[in-house]
Amino acid sequence: MTFDAIGIAGTGLTVHRKWLDAISDNISNINTVSATDDEAFRQRYVLAQTSDASPGVYVAGTALGSAEGRLVHQPDHPLADEDGYVRLPDIDLGDQMSQLILAQRGYQASAAIVDRARNSYEAALQIGRS
Repeated sequence: MTFDAIGIAGTGLTVHRKWLDAISDNISNINTVSATDDEAFRQRYVLAQTSDASPGVYVAGTALGSAEGRLVHQPDHPLADEDGYVRLPDIDLGDQMSQLILAQRGYQASAAIVDRARNSYEAALQIGRS
């Protein structure tokens, strides 16, 4: 049972780490400018799923947001079109920060489970030595 808890929590750690990576990528590219005839930076989403073969959760892949983005009037930008518009990603910083908090707390919870399971295992070993 203890080994199952460590393994399951370990899968949670991996999924939350990948989620944190996607969020940091989204936040770092929130002001990436593209020309209006190019695609905007596409927001990253992590797809997680369970498996019938083994317990836990796994990264099934990633999905990308809309390449349309949003048009912003910046006539002094070197990538601006003849009307003075550039394309920015359609990423909401407030939403990303909320996602960041959720992913951090999920990661911390999985790490706490690993620590508690390890402590239980070590306590069982100590009992066995007595």
